[in-house]
Amino acid sequence: MSAKIFVRQRRKIEKGEKRPRFRVLGVSGIDLKIYVKHMRKKELAHLSEATGAEIVYLKSGKEEKGEKSG
Repeated sequence: MSAKIFVRQRRKIEKGEKRPRFRVLGVSGIDLKIYVKHMRKKELAHLSEATGAEIVYLKSGKEEKGEKSG
């Protein structure tokens, strides 16, 4: 099983905002501790390159209008 880093885009971010855009949700197949809540795409790429892990981008999970779960 290859190592994976699971991330999604932050929900409260504006276009052109100079803040980290991605949130790391978890890692699999590797012993890795991440001490920040949000990361930039370049930081994720460097982390992935250094560890040999694949980055998995998840959907934000926002529901469509009128659509409810459960």
